[in-house]
Amino acid sequence: MTTRKQLPTPHPSYAALILRLSLGVLFLAHASLKVFVFTPAGTVGFFESLGLPGLFAYLTILTEVIGGIALIVGYHTRIVSIVLLPIVLGAIIFVHGGNGWLFSNSNGGWEFPAFWAVTLIVQFLTGNGAYALSFSNGRFSLSHPD
Repeated sequence: MTTRKQLPTPHPSYAALILRLSLGVLFLAHASLKVFVFTPAGTVGFFESLGLPGLFAYLTILTEVIGGIALIVGYHTRIVSIVLLPIVLGAIIFVHGGNGWLFSNSNGGWEFPAFWAVTLIVQFLTGNGAYALSFSNGRFSLSHPD
């Protein structure tokens, strides 16, 4: 007689935490790329070459930084996920959409930004998860796992 090993008990709050941290780090990494590699002026030039106002470059960087930090600490995760969604959808529409599906294509296809958009939607649906920061009654508090 064989015995089956039982799968570990699901922990959705930890799953949401891992997704939240991953998304937050990715947004900070992308903002850092725009600031330290391309430089803000270079990012403005790129946005303008796409026909977008240069101001959108600064707004994107700012949103990625604030949104990335908010996701990492779990502050208003659901709202932040929806606020960040237009950035990755804009990357599909204005940058990667014409390059084909695969991100390994020249100039990157829309595969990765599409996956990123889906993960933001999943984060919105999942919620804060474990160890999320909240503010109520004039105090900050940290949620604990289920």
